[in-house]
Amino acid sequence: MSVSRRALLMGVAGGALVGCRSRAAGTGPASPSASAPPSTEPSAEPLATPSGGPTEAVAPTPAPDPAKQPPHPATRAEVVERYGALAPAEWGLDVSGVITELPEGESAMALTFDACGGPGGSGYDADLIDALRAHGVPATLFLNARWIDANPDEFEQLAADPLFEIGNHGTVHRPLSVTGRSAYGIAGTRGVGEVYDEVAGNAEKLTGLLGHPPRFFRSGTAHYDDVATRVVADLGQRVAGFTVNGDDGATLRSAEVRREVASAPPGAIVIGHMNRPGGGTAPGVAAAVPGLLAAGRRFVRLSDVL
Repeated sequence: MSVSRRALLMGVAGGALVGCRSRAAGTGPASPSASAPPSTEPSAEPLATPSGGPTEAVAPTPAPDPAKQPPHPATRAEVVERYGALAPAEWGLDVSGVITELPEGESAMALTFDACGGPGGSGYDADLIDALRAHGVPATLFLNARWIDANPDEFEQLAADPLFEIGNHGTVHRPLSVTGRSAYGIAGTRGVGEVYDEVAGNAEKLTGLLGHPPRFFRSGTAHYDDVATRVVADLGQRVAGFTVNGDDGATLRSAEVRREVASAPPGAIVIGHMNRPGGGTAPGVAAAVPGLLAAGRRFVRLSDVL
């Protein structure tokens, strides 16, 4: 990634993803800890048309091709043995193994929305989903295990809708670290085993519900170290970052969301949140989409191009 591209990503992420934080922690931007000590939290339990009309029909999300998958996802013991002695060299939003934009030359854009669950909010932004459906705009939805448990009917409807694909947003919504680093006040996983638990716990839940494993993973806060991303890869999933922070952790007003989404460049992955109804995300996205469609922009799910 170029220096200018990296600077853009870090600039838009200054207050990113606070929509997944506890309301008690405040709603304003917060800076991730640069070198937080290991957490004392308990371990996670293992476990287009230019007219602005609807886009072309979206095919159902294909199940992963078994021929392209490893013989089996790595077990907890295997990843601990493989990576337990490694020290990470990178930490943040844009590290090795994180996809931050669509493939080079791709002119479409991908809308992605996180549903964090737990203290970060287990609401369901029906207005956002209705707006996407009204325009036939596909999206990738990253759902946390706690959000799924709180919204079983909504999950079933979303999973059955071919406009959407379901991604893994973790078991208890933690930054993915092998040293306990935190981001936005949320303590990260404290070792390779806890990285495995955070990824595999919800992957198992989603596999049982969907009938196939999720193809993409995004951690709570979208922060990683480069050892953790290797664990995700060994579990058969790809790590999805972002190019444009569409709603600044569900804190932006609708006009600001519209501006951020409407200005996303071709090939962008846009992040937003679908667990905070009543905010600016839904009206902002609804205001941005018609203009993008009128300009000929296509929208894709991540699996359509990756």
